[in-house]
Amino acid sequence: MGILVDHNTRFLVQGITGNRGIVFTQKMLDYNTNVVAGVTPGKGGDWVLGGKIPVFDLVMRAVEVTEANASIVFVPPRFAADAIIEAADAGLALVVCLTEGIPVRDMMRVRSYLKKSATRLIGPNSLGVIAPGEAVAGSFPDQITFPGSIGVVSRSGTLTYEVVHSLSKAGIGVSTCVGIGGDMVYGMTFIDVLELFEADPQTEQVVLIGEIGGSGEEDAAEYIMSNMTKPVVALVAGQTAIPERGMGHAGAIINNDKGQAATKLKAFWEAGIRIATGPDEVPEMLA
Repeated sequence: MGILVDHNTRFLVQGITGNRGIVFTQKMLDYNTNVVAGVTPGKGGDWVLGGKIPVFDLVMRAVEVTEANASIVFVPPRFAADAIIEAADAGLALVVCLTEGIPVRDMMRVRSYLKKSATRLIGPNSLGVIAPGEAVAGSFPDQITFPGSIGVVSRSGTLTYEVVHSLSKAGIGVSTCVGIGGDMVYGMTFIDVLELFEADPQTEQVVLIGEIGGSGEEDAAEYIMSNMTKPVVALVAGQTAIPERGMGHAGAIINNDKGQAATKLKAFWEAGIRIATGPDEVPEMLA
């Protein structure tokens, strides 16, 4: 059993009738993920994917009919914040948002709203979450991983694929892999996921994949040093980035002495966390 999702999770797909929604819903079904509904305003009453999935106008109605308890969001950026809030209002336990480019102001509103809710948000700008052998919600190639005891939490999409692929080549499986997203304002943090891994009996070790920008990695290092009993291996992307040059997305913003790769590596080193220099070194450190 993984953290956050498993074979009992009942997903609805917000934006299911769009191109990405259809493609990823089919991938979820191919992985035997339990997708029970889709939501697209104005398309209620339709069925998609050969009549397999009913479409509703409202999340609340979809939940009432299908007992969905989680959502994955493929809604365009200008509507995505409202989609997340609608899912929270419907009482969903988990929302996974892959949408990239949501305005920071909109996400500030979402984060403030979710403080009054029990809904957990993964993302936005996330690659999603996978519990190998159980369920997938996002853009994970299912062939690169298999069930095991290593928890993975990451901000970097491509680097996550490389690390998980390296683990698989070394015969090391994953309990759950969570992409928390690369935007400036996001839902679950490194610490939120680390807490779940610490309590998860299946997870024996953790890989944390960070990147430049923000202070999430430094905060995680402090949490690990004070609260975690399970070994952690860290990998930080962006060590050769030029500080004065703009990065690819909002999450890579560096402020003065915070957010640089050097400060993150220093925090991990001081916390006694093993630091890998590249994806291929991660399996060696876990072994």
